[in-house]
Amino acid sequence: MRVSQLVKTAGTTAFSFEILPPLKGNSIDKVFRDIDRLREFNPRYINITTHSSECVYRDMGGGVYRCGRLRRRPGTVAVAAAVQSKYGIPVVPHILCSGFTKEETEYVLIDLQFLGIYDLLLLRGDKVRHEPAFMPEEGGNAHATDLIAQVNDFNRGIFVDGSPIKQPGTPFSYGVACYPEKHEESPNIESDIYWLKQKVAAGAEYAVTQLFYDNARYFDFVRRVRAEGIDIPIIPGIKPVSKLSQLSVVPRTFKVDIPPALSSELVRCKTDADAARVGVEWCVAQCRELMKAGVPSIHFYSYSAIDSVYDVARQIY
Repeated sequence: MRVSQLVKTAGTTAFSFEILPPLKGNSIDKVFRDIDRLREFNPRYINITTHSSECVYRDMGGGVYRCGRLRRRPGTVAVAAAVQSKYGIPVVPHILCSGFTKEETEYVLIDLQFLGIYDLLLLRGDKVRHEPAFMPEEGGNAHATDLIAQVNDFNRGIFVDGSPIKQPGTPFSYGVACYPEKHEESPNIESDIYWLKQKVAAGAEYAVTQLFYDNARYFDFVRRVRAEGIDIPIIPGIKPVSKLSQLSVVPRTFKVDIPPALSSELVRCKTDADAARVGVEWCVAQCRELMKAGVPSIHFYSYSAIDSVYDVARQIY
């Protein structure tokens, strides 16, 4: 059963979360420990993030620096396969434009199909740190809509070079990202919704939002996309505040607002433990309101917040 079906048939608000592959050189043990902790809440699926390589400058001496490409978190396909094999929980690996050529993406699709993994989250991905704006790889996809087109061609039995796939396997289904407070590069929310509509027309079966802390933004966004005829599940993406530093880091990194009622509580916190307690309280109230409104699923961004996600899930599921 695909993700769009899993959330539609859950009966109650489904639970899912996202994990990161371990840093290069580390084992998968922590990933398993995190899943062991959260699986009591019956996750309908688990997302596995993908990370593009980045430029790391090395001092070659004599005032010369050379950029070397480094992928700090490799192994998305392997982690997805290991998780699905160990737990029997559907996995959703992220597929990015950023940092990948079309040919590299094609090999990932082949590997996933061999492994029996058919759900994807298709994303453009963020710009790399050393670039002022997003730049696709030479021979890569520039936009999420381009990536969708490649996956659609693969599903139809066509390789990137136009040659036929002799024995096309099970086709992929996929979701996409959406932004209740608009993508940072969009001129306005109307433009953002237009491109979401194009993704849905091309085959996206659901959308997961960027994290947000103001449910009014989510409800208004859903109202507006429904008015445009977009009827796929819009899954709220939630991340509880777990550290004092996130009061400034989260708005800067994710380009989202922190509501005054939450920020006023956080500025009074003296320790990360205090901030985590406030974050859990806010997140529980936020999730309960979303559940009361009948959202099909809540997706938790759990990076650096496993303990908080556990505390929230224990209270709402």
